[in-house]
Amino acid sequence: MNNYKITLLKGDGIGPEIVNQAVKVLDKAAEKFGFEVTYDEALLGGCAIDATGVPLPEETIAKCKASDSVMLGAVGGPKWDNQPGNNRPEAGLLGIRGALGLFANLRPSVIFGPLKSASPIKDEIIGDNMDILIVRELTGGIYFGERGRKEVGGQPAAWDTEQYTVPEIERIARVAFDMAMRRNKRVTSVDKANVLESSRLWRETVIRVSKDYPEVELNHMYVDNCAMQLVRNPKQFDVIVTSNIFGDILSDEASMIAGSIGMLASASLSGGKLGLYEPIHGSAPDIAGQDIANPLATILSVAMMLRYSLGEAEAADAIESAVARVLETSRTPDIYEEGMKKVGCEEMGDLVCAQL
Repeated sequence: MNNYKITLLKGDGIGPEIVNQAVKVLDKAAEKFGFEVTYDEALLGGCAIDATGVPLPEETIAKCKASDSVMLGAVGGPKWDNQPGNNRPEAGLLGIRGALGLFANLRPSVIFGPLKSASPIKDEIIGDNMDILIVRELTGGIYFGERGRKEVGGQPAAWDTEQYTVPEIERIARVAFDMAMRRNKRVTSVDKANVLESSRLWRETVIRVSKDYPEVELNHMYVDNCAMQLVRNPKQFDVIVTSNIFGDILSDEASMIAGSIGMLASASLSGGKLGLYEPIHGSAPDIAGQDIANPLATILSVAMMLRYSLGEAEAADAIESAVARVLETSRTPDIYEEGMKKVGCEEMGDLVCAQL
């Protein structure tokens, strides 16, 4: 019997609540499909600042590296807004991605049939089976570039640097093409090559890598056009590959097409099996502790973990199917509609377990 060691980074705000429900579902899947899971907890984000003075303690890095996979809730909140930029909770998130070499972020935007009415986009635009995978480069670009402040003309000014190397672009492009080979064999590379030199290098490199994947159709799109096309005709997309900052923005837009940011899972991967799995929404401190948070994005992140890091594809499929069945009758407040049963965070976890 396989035994997997998972490090839990519950984080801040609603993080502990949603991770607890994800653990409940993972334990039920383990029982059903014949594997075992053991857990270790570590601190990341605001809770780590409170306990240790820094958002990413060395002990957390060590525990994550010693595990088969990592599950993250969410970090941040107004309590820590007065921290300097390099010691904010979000710095811990960027730090753990870098420490674990997690360069590829997979963000699926899949619309569950029962949630079509929750999408702000018309039914005829969404269709019956919208399924987009955004592959976002995660450890390069402007979020990790040089930055600073200076004076220009006697006035304060600030600068940030967008930089990519060829190897960074090559490896994220290969992830996108590999994913496309498992799907509908179409990749859209998103850049701003009409303005940015870094985007010109991005496009040149993606074109060169594409020659190793002759079965995959490649097209290019400027980021502003892509933002428009996501709401105009989302069905045209299969796999979207793009830079750190563009992927951050576009994946949030895609989440709303799917009905709620509370439904979107994500996987952050390295070249090996180790991955970090988290919902893409924030810590929502305004609703923390009220049992009204939506745990489904975290539960769906567990399905991604089972598929990409643990090799338990059957269990992953079962969790996704269980979520779809629960949505036919029950909703948390963020996705509630008339005629449905309104449930809290904990009950939603129980319902998914019952379907499993």
